[in-house]
Amino acid sequence: MSQVRGNLFILSAPSGAGKSSLINALLQQHSDMQVSVSHTTRAPRPGEQNAKHYHFVSEAEFKTLIDNDDFFEWAQVFDNYYGTSKAAIEQQLANGIDVFLDIDWQGARQVRELAPDVTTIFILPPSKAELENRLTNRGQDSADVIAGRMAKAQSETSHFDEYDYLVVNDDFDTALAEIETIVKAKRLSISAQRVKHNELIHDLLK
Repeated sequence: MSQVRGNLFILSAPSGAGKSSLINALLQQHSDMQVSVSHTTRAPRPGEQNAKHYHFVSEAEFKTLIDNDDFFEWAQVFDNYYGTSKAAIEQQLANGIDVFLDIDWQGARQVRELAPDVTTIFILPPSKAELENRLTNRGQDSADVIAGRMAKAQSETSHFDEYDYLVVNDDFDTALAEIETIVKAKRLSISAQRVKHNELIHDLLK
């Protein structure tokens, strides 16, 4: 049985849709999945750790990485920059690990240019009212910041039809199961199974 290269996935959502919680649940249940740790110029939120949640860098450092072509993708979101390391992604995929990119639609467009076989998933909240409740209940942002995020959510959501799959995070367990189903389907695709069962297929056809 041959080593199967990992699959690349993108998960995007308006802030507060529950994307990070879904990704964390996936990683806890599946050792062969990883989320890419992005670089960002924004300040750490309470409880966030450098190199675990993000690689926190200055704007000058980030722009140097851009100049060196070190990013698989990068984007400016609100007033901050976010980027994904090329080397880290490639190493994980080569080791047969499925990698999830937690990025927005701008980054997704860049990734599709470089990796047309990427599988993209957009996550929606069940309603606008629930989205606002989730952002408020975080207790991390001011009212002005929340208002800005709500305004931005509509713009982000308008790009949902650029993605392969749409998951509504109303019931958490259901949304998680739907994402797992998408991953399983990708792993069972002809391209993946051809590599995994190359010896079997060759034996059956000779």
